[in-house]
Amino acid sequence: MNHERLWAPWRLGYVKGDRTPPNPSAEPQLPPDADAGCFLCRAAAERRDRENLVIERGRHTVVMLNRYPYNNGHLLVACQRHVGQLDELSAEANAEAVETIARLTRLIAGAMNADGFNVGLNLGKAAGAGVPGHLHWHVVPRWQGDTNFMPVLAGVDVIPQALDELWSVLTDALATLPKRTGP
Repeated sequence: MNHERLWAPWRLGYVKGDRTPPNPSAEPQLPPDADAGCFLCRAAAERRDRENLVIERGRHTVVMLNRYPYNNGHLLVACQRHVGQLDELSAEANAEAVETIARLTRLIAGAMNADGFNVGLNLGKAAGAGVPGHLHWHVVPRWQGDTNFMPVLAGVDVIPQALDELWSVLTDALATLPKRTGP
């Protein structure tokens, strides 16, 4: 039997349940409606994009790599405001989120040869929202045949690319697109 090793060191924090609290002295200036304990609020407020895996910012949204991806290229498209329900979004924020998802699926299809996508929003803890107070959409690239034996037999997902490398691939691809309006 041929035995291969799968290396995914960034998953260790998730497996161990590490939830290191932010350093209060290094806290960014958060908007009044933000939650200091919310990683999405902190990523939207901070300007350490590579460290926070932020690949793009809009007027109403922030896009970041999922630190614990379901598949290679898994993104989070989050509102910059800490709101947990769709009816709390402005029409502009909702439109920007949908436009961002559409644009990024096209970008990833070209940059990573994705064959399809799962796009989802979990509303509330009962629906599986890991951050129930902060709306964010999951954009998960898919490829024909990407459901291999690992999830079925071992309960393991294999992510073949380091997050830092993926950050470079997507920010380089974004740099080739026309500039967005707004911040």
